[in-house]
Formats: sequence, structure tokens, C-alpha cells
Amino acid sequence: MEDTSASSNYPTLAPLARQVIPAVVSISVESRVPREEHPFLRNPRFYRFLKAFGLPLPKHVSTGRHHRSVGSGFVIDAGRGYVLTNRHVIENARAITVTFKDGRNYRARLVGSDIQADIAVLRISQVPSGLEALRFGDSNDLEVGDFVLAVGNPFGIGQTVTSGIVSAMGRHGVGGNDSSGLIQTDASINPGNSGGPLVDLGGQVVGISTSLLGPGGGNVGIGFATPANRVRVAMDKIL
Repeated sequence: MEDTSASSNYPTLAPLARQVIPAVVSISVESRVPREEHPFLRNPRFYRFLKAFGLPLPKHVSTGRHHRSVGSGFVIDAGRGYVLTNRHVIENARAITVTFKDGRNYRARLVGSDIQADIAVLRISQVPSGLEALRFGDSNDLEVGDFVLAVGNPFGIGQTVTSGIVSAMGRHGVGGNDSSGLIQTDASINPGNSGGPLVDLGGQVVGISTSLLGPGGGNVGIGFATPANRVRVAMDKIL
């Protein structure tokens, strides 16, 4: 039986995936989500009422609850250990952990963020040897029908690569992003993909996955990414 594993003529995106994957990370965030208090607990008359009838006063009112969430990101500066992700991924973070495909994980801190572009730059605590960074492409060169890959950590199950095409350009009013038109793609983008790269067939980042449309938060072939050129402008302000 002929072995075609090394010399197959079948089309494959494996070389592209191998090129991109080492620079993509999963992001785990520990945060504290504010808990809404009953209005009685903010009313002095309520406490006077309790005292008047000899009832016990509340000893402690919790101000929030612990929450864990996951997202994605990618290395943009190998020398300084800078990682790019969505701002909403690390919002209210008390602790951020960045994990690479090979299992290495590092604590990270926030360098800066841009709320309008929904991006954040992180710096990992220790820059590992052999770190690789992704390069940005020109998102103005994108056209409807161009092939793209999305890499990320959907639902926290681990690094995943999906492929598709650019479905539309210049989408507005979706995902809570600003008015700079978004890239629409049918490459599967699910919760946890946020912050991961959308790359072209040259391995260059043309967008950053940011949101999706679908019942129950599931993918139905409509995902959105912030164009790379918009991201770069915001990054320059942060760095």
C-alpha cells in the first residue's frame, strides 16, 4: 500500500495551521462579578426597623461572586511577551493565566486596553524560549470570498482551528463593538474564541475574533472579527 502521508497531492491547510498554532494561547480569567443587593440593604430605615423590633442585623453582605471564564489570544511581540486579546475577555479580572498549545502556562498582567476597539494587551510573567509571534496583514486588502482560518479556545475545550471565507465586510451594530465595520465570516466562532486571530492563507492576522450571532450563543455560520488595521491603530495607542 502506497504511503501518501508525506507527499499527498490533496489540498490541506495543515502547514498553515502548524505555522499559526504556536503563537495562539488560551486565556483563563478569574474575576469577581458584582452581586446586586436588595434595595432594602441600602436603606437606613430598614436597619432602624430591625432595631426597633429587636431583630438581628445582617452581619455581612457579599459584594460579588467569583467567576471563571475563558477566551483566546495570540502573541504579538515575542521579545517582550505581549499577548493580544479582547478587552471583554479580561474585564474585571483578578487573575489571568495564559496557556500555550504545549501546556506551558504563565500568569499575565494587563498592559492596557481600548474599550472602543475591544482589545487588550497582556504581558506574560516569564518569556519562554522559542516564543513565536504572529504578523499583521492589511485588512483593507480583504475581499468577500477570501479564505480565512480562526484559531481559539471554544467553550474552553482546547485550541481549535476552523476555516471559512470572508462573508461580508464593514458590518456595523453587532457584538457591542464600535462603528468601525467588522469582518463577517462563516469560520466557526464560538464562546471562548474571543480574542483569537483570524488569519489569511499567508498566516497573517487580518482580524481578531470578537463576537457571534446564534441562538443560545452557538455558531450558525455568522461570526465577526475586528479588522486588523483597526486593531493596530488601537494597539499603537496602548504601546
